[in-house]
Order: sequence, then C-alpha cells, then structure tokens
Amino acid sequence: MSAATLAPAGAERTKTRLLELVKRHGPQTAQDLAQRLDVSVPAARRHLSDLQEQGLLESRTERPGGRGRPQHVFALTDRGEAAFPKTYSSLCVDVLRHIEGLFGGDALLKVLDARNAEIAERLRGDLPAELPLGERVQALVGRLNEYGFDATAEQDAEGGWVFTQRNCPNLTVARQYAQLCSAEITLYTDLLGVPVARDTRIACGQACCRYRVG
Repeated sequence: MSAATLAPAGAERTKTRLLELVKRHGPQTAQDLAQRLDVSVPAARRHLSDLQEQGLLESRTERPGGRGRPQHVFALTDRGEAAFPKTYSSLCVDVLRHIEGLFGGDALLKVLDARNAEIAERLRGDLPAELPLGERVQALVGRLNEYGFDATAEQDAEGGWVFTQRNCPNLTVARQYAQLCSAEITLYTDLLGVPVARDTRIACGQACCRYRVG
C-alpha cells in the first residue's frame, strides 16, 4: 500500500487530534497546535482551514489571560462541541419521562410549547414577515445549520419550497417522544407564517427529515 493511499486516513486522524486538543485545552493558536502535534505550522493551518470549512472550528482574536498582545486562536463551534460524546440526550429523556409520569401528557406538551416559544423569540428577528417566503426559508435553514441539522433548501418543480434536515441532533429524544417532532412542525409553521408538512422523518428510520412549505 502506497503512502498516498494512507495519506487521507492520516490527515483525518490529525484533524481528530486537533479537535481533541482544542476541546481539552481551550482555544489554541496554530503555533501551539503545531507544536503539540509535532507538525509544521503550515501543515497545522491546512488542517485548521479544513475544519473551519466543515463548521467544526472558528477563528477569533483573544488576549491570553485577558492581557498581552491579541492572538489569533481557534475554538470549537457548537457543531464541533457536538462531535464529542454527551449525556445530554439521555438526561433529557429522563426529565421528560418524569414530567410525563408525574404530571401527565398535557404537562409534557406545555413544556415543549414553552421551549418553542423561547426558540421562536430568538429566531423571529431573522425571518421578518415582509421577506419573500424563499428568503425566510433560506434564513431558517441557515439557523438550523448553526444547531447541527445539516439542512438545505430548494424549490420543487411547482415552484414551492422544500427544506431537508440530514441530521437530527435530538434523535435519541425524538425516537422516544414523537411530541418533539410535532412541536418542531408547529415551530416552523409559526416562524415561516405558512403551513409546513413533513414528508419523511429520521426518527422513523428514514434518511432525512423533509418538509414541504406552504
């Protein structure tokens, strides 16, 4: 097997190690990461650039310890954080199970409705009613991607809008509580101001969640 054949796998291992270093030590400069990995700074920068394009890292300027000269550092994005194992989903399932057991299904729906209202309040400014529907859909997809949904939008043959989520960050919860998916439909309908219907659902074993708008 040639070195060229091994290179991609080696590059992916290096990227994984870069993410692990940033997770363990916090925001790092390219020079610090190159030193920790024992690679050249240009090589580290190439990997960092790839990770930025994948939405796993972001670059920003910080003063070490709040003092000294500003430095260009790389930090995990929300999507990068999500790449590491979490127990949040199992905790969420436990909490919802206890709410339903103690107070009934209506209480569970009230909790999800309150969550919807909070999310809608955060996103509504990005989707003003005066924008054309297509722009509102695109804006919603952009925000969904910030939350790790790997979403895309397109127009169908009739000129209507369709958007797709190829990842479900809440899959563990959604598989046990279909109410979460129902609440999601309500949220999208509220934000876009038109009916939204789901054609496919990841939680049911399909490849993506696909939504028809209007």
